[in-house]
Amino acid sequence: MTAQSTSAGEVALIDSVDRSVSSVRTRQLDISFNELADMYESGELIINPEYQRLFRWTPGAQSRLIETLILELPVPPIFLMETDENVYELIDGLQRISSYLNFRGLLRDEPPGGSPLILEDCDIVTELNGHSYKTLPLPLVRRLKRNFIRAEVLRKENNPRLRYYMFKRLNSGGSPLEPQEIRNCTIRLLDPTFNNVLLKLSADENFRFCIKTVADGQLEKRYAEELVLRFFAFKKGGTEYKHEVGDFLTDYMEAASAPEGVPKEVFDPALDEADFLKTFKVLRKAAETVNDEVGSRIFGSVDARGNIRGQFAVYHFEGFALGIQGLLDRLDPEDSEQMEALGKKILEIKKDPVLRQHTGGGKNTASAYRARVDFFAAEISKILD
Repeated sequence: MTAQSTSAGEVALIDSVDRSVSSVRTRQLDISFNELADMYESGELIINPEYQRLFRWTPGAQSRLIETLILELPVPPIFLMETDENVYELIDGLQRISSYLNFRGLLRDEPPGGSPLILEDCDIVTELNGHSYKTLPLPLVRRLKRNFIRAEVLRKENNPRLRYYMFKRLNSGGSPLEPQEIRNCTIRLLDPTFNNVLLKLSADENFRFCIKTVADGQLEKRYAEELVLRFFAFKKGGTEYKHEVGDFLTDYMEAASAPEGVPKEVFDPALDEADFLKTFKVLRKAAETVNDEVGSRIFGSVDARGNIRGQFAVYHFEGFALGIQGLLDRLDPEDSEQMEALGKKILEIKKDPVLRQHTGGGKNTASAYRARVDFFAAEISKILD
């Protein structure tokens, strides 16, 4: 039998895979839960606030994890990242480690009120239900504390992009988290600068006024930051938008968080932040001139009769916020006459039956996005002609 020859292209591919494999620096540790608790308390194990906020297991799910540990049943490994300060940062295993710390009464700021977990819904040893850590018999406490978990440690020598992509894969499949929650956590492994910009601008008072129709539940899941990201992604790269919005936003955030440096055509902090702040100052000032009919409902959806509702409509957000970008230099939020004219135009646009052609279901394609922004831009420009 003749051995199958390997082409030059296949050799190059194999070499590329081998280089990536050889660049991975990991080690495995078996750590007791008691050691993990000690490391957490001493600051040697970091659960970043961005991650800890996402601790969502129900008391029943937490209780069954404690039951699993007491019964010495196997649990999946956790993943840690070694930092330059030689401490470990938890990057996968949040629910398991947080549940254990919560049962011990050690988890900072969780749950609200600071009450440690009391076991419930244990379904193998139901007699555990109703017990807290303090009421558990001492032999079971010792068994719980001495139980080990396998930890995969990413060494600090690893390339930031490699660590980022590993964490992204660990926290994407089957996750209950919203996309922006994952982005906010994972992007820190590349460079946190752009993410910090999103966090800062999402708190801007004019922006917050304009997005008052966003439900509280969405805001808790970082939708405000996602809207800031959406603004910059489409402002800077809207012509490149061709596919699913979530992937487009993630791709832009990665490009704007490159550890080796971000080109100004991708994100220019001074210019782009100023444009963002002026955009929402202009929109707020204009909307407030027709406060009874628009006001903080500037991005509110519109029913078939043209009535503005209190339900946030992302296509209205895109249309107004991005539609004025080519006109921004000609708009002055301190010009009351101009803002009044813009306010009337905003109300006119929202009541225009043509608007329904550019918003609503199935309008997230690239062509629909461009047509939508062009429509808003053309209508708004009429007050400047």
